[in-house]
Amino acid sequence: MGVLENTEPKEVFRFFEDLTRIPRGSGNEKAVSDYVVKFARDRGLEVIQDDLYNVIVKCPASPGYEDVPGFILQGHLDMVCEKTDDCPIDFEKDPLEIYIDGDGLTAKGTTLGGDDGVAVAYILAIMDSKDLPHPSIEAVLTISEETGMEGAAHIDLSSLKNRKLLNLDSEDEGVFLTGCAGGGRADVRMKIEREEKSGIRMEVALKGFAGGHSGEGIIKGGGNADLMISRLVSYITARTGAGLVSMAGGTKDNAIPRAASAEFIVDGGEKEAFIAAAEEGAGKICAEYRVTDPEAHVEMNERGEGSDQVLTTASLRKVLALVLILPNGVQAMSADVKGLVETSLNLGIMKTDKDEISFSYLVRSSVNSAKEFLLERIKRITEELGGSYSLSGVYPAWQYRPDSPLRDQMIRVYKDMYGEEPQVQAIHAGVECGLISDKLPGVDAVSIGPNMRDIHTTEETLSISSTKRVWEYVCALLADK
Repeated sequence: MGVLENTEPKEVFRFFEDLTRIPRGSGNEKAVSDYVVKFARDRGLEVIQDDLYNVIVKCPASPGYEDVPGFILQGHLDMVCEKTDDCPIDFEKDPLEIYIDGDGLTAKGTTLGGDDGVAVAYILAIMDSKDLPHPSIEAVLTISEETGMEGAAHIDLSSLKNRKLLNLDSEDEGVFLTGCAGGGRADVRMKIEREEKSGIRMEVALKGFAGGHSGEGIIKGGGNADLMISRLVSYITARTGAGLVSMAGGTKDNAIPRAASAEFIVDGGEKEAFIAAAEEGAGKICAEYRVTDPEAHVEMNERGEGSDQVLTTASLRKVLALVLILPNGVQAMSADVKGLVETSLNLGIMKTDKDEISFSYLVRSSVNSAKEFLLERIKRITEELGGSYSLSGVYPAWQYRPDSPLRDQMIRVYKDMYGEEPQVQAIHAGVECGLISDKLPGVDAVSIGPNMRDIHTTEETLSISSTKRVWEYVCALLADK
């Protein structure tokens, strides 16, 4: 018996539970893509699967709706894979351990994948229904949305006929999104030189930061564990002769890192001074973030004595200069929309290899020129300090459309159902509407979804009651002539 077998709407949660059993982290979408292809073929629907495993499924109109303008229903197949330190799940092969907690659906020790599994489940349930009235449906399910929207950038949409796009990748019920930030990933690398050092191996980790989505969560002002561990490395090495072996943190550029660590070689006679410096430096950082990140703390482990290759003094100076000078977090607030972040960047991934340390930033802005300027700043700073820079995953902002018949229709249906108007907003996060709009001139797009909280974290939770209400709303919208 499935966990969600008796959870309403059953037709949606049946497919959602199937998805939680299929590994589908970004870059690992073949299995879930094949699942959708089989679904379509089993029902005699036209289906296209491209070389990246994007899928388009075409579902004809139900009787009486043949002449009603059709919809493009859109979501993404991949999910952010984050887990707690003690979670044994292997995202490459294991199913998620989902459970119900009151009105919330969540997963034990991992992200849930409600972003954007709920969209896929909605779309499959619509196309599976034999009695739901609807015009023609063109389902567009993309890959690797969470790592730069590669799927949406690659997919060929020339076969699509419909021009009403309902994106189902939002997390606030009753909020209609009509614009979003554009973005791009900046990868920064600094070559390093090493020298042999013997002593005590020490690992220092900063853990317990709140983390979260690097778009929607960036305004909270919480600590970025990658940047904080870099600060702590600077604090420690300025006060002791400890040699840095490595520092690392984060696994996704669009998730604010919750934990990061650094490894050192410490002279035996400096062990106590090293511990004191680490505790003092970490204490200052945690005190700064006591409101936004009350669980932030430092952990230290002694790994025995030995020798290793540590960064030379010159390399350490260059690396720390780079990461501490580069900007991070909110850079500008919108002048048009009160309370909306206009431009930001997030240091999401930091790792150390034998001969270099790399930093990956996700830059976002609702103003394309501001995005370009921030990327130029990163490039200039990096190259002036002797590092290298590359840019990938660039996607455009989704510009607000003043005249939107789809938005007007959706507002009318919402008011008829609930007796109140929805909120119409833009967000500081990336949805694929911008890329799709570039490919389909004249497309009219709105993004909606049920209530979710703490997406991209191990506390990600999907509201069951909200999922049901949004399902009922989407069904009413499709039935509206």
